[in-house]
Amino acid sequence: QDQLQQKIICPGPVTCLTASPNGLYILAGVAESIYLWEVSNGNLLAILNRHYQDLTCLCFTDDSSHFLSGAKDCLALVWNLYSVLQAEPSQIPDPRHVWSRHSLPITDLCCGFGGPLARAATASLDQTAKLWEISSGELLLSVLFDVGIMAVTLDLSEYHMFCGGMDGSIFQVDLYAWPVQRDRTFQAERENGKVFKGHRNQVTCLSVSTDGSLLLSGSHDETVRLWDVQSKQCLKTMNHKGPVTNAFIVLAPANMFNPDGKPSVPLPKFSKHLHGTESNDEQGSEGVTLRLGLHQQESGESYLEKAEKMYSQMYSTREKNLVGDQEHLTIQVSELEEEVSTLRKINKNLFDFSARIITKPAK
Repeated sequence: QDQLQQKIICPGPVTCLTASPNGLYILAGVAESIYLWEVSNGNLLAILNRHYQDLTCLCFTDDSSHFLSGAKDCLALVWNLYSVLQAEPSQIPDPRHVWSRHSLPITDLCCGFGGPLARAATASLDQTAKLWEISSGELLLSVLFDVGIMAVTLDLSEYHMFCGGMDGSIFQVDLYAWPVQRDRTFQAERENGKVFKGHRNQVTCLSVSTDGSLLLSGSHDETVRLWDVQSKQCLKTMNHKGPVTNAFIVLAPANMFNPDGKPSVPLPKFSKHLHGTESNDEQGSEGVTLRLGLHQQESGESYLEKAEKMYSQMYSTREKNLVGDQEHLTIQVSELEEEVSTLRKINKNLFDFSARIITKPAK
């Protein structure tokens, strides 16, 4: 049956998108910023600007308490969701960890099970995949390959880490190998039976079934392949009409084939402005206002009332000062914005050019 599709306009081209496992929040990467929306009402709760280049990947921990972000600036950041939600709109909260061990852009992130005690894997164009501990932020394992790594995932038992390369190969790294080495080099000729071969172009996404027996992979060769992990044989190939950018295995919802199983609450449109900064005209009337400490009203003005009065006085003084010079200020601001935009474009072009040169395969 045809389902109602809703078009939600975002602040710019979305480079990565994810939803929290509890279904309450949506994260989107737009240029260098991370946007956090609340699903139930569409409020934009936070805009995080701690990356220096475009976002490439986002993922949540299984308990929705933390999320990870990776970007072209070679950094992977770990964020505490509750710290982000409790921060003031004027403040940019600090990430819990900053992982800067990669030397080229981050291409993919994967989070294991265990909430804040989980382990996370990162992949990069620097030909390495790394395994981290979220609680301490420590690097547990770094594996060096012969090609840049575009995708990474872990099986549910976290016995294996699967890495997709730019040449179409998929590598299986055993995490229980002995002796334990923090820095390891994966050599395909020595790792007998640890490579999935079949894709003719770079692998863009990987996903493992819940029992760990099947691996799903998507590639720029316009195919999705289903593999048997034990034998490394391709069980099924699904052709598409263009490069595959994302594919993953999910458990089918219980009411998937129930004709009456439709969403009871429509998804609201996502706000373009931070929650609490919209004008009164745009705010809905559904909100409930609670005021605590009414028995203390007689003792004078509350702290919030004093703060509101102070801000109103500051803004009124500022407006008086700017009335006479408003046109000049507007022109100056537009010129500065144009200059910043030009510098951003130059910086991005230089970074992309450098990355292409460094990652260009040797002839």
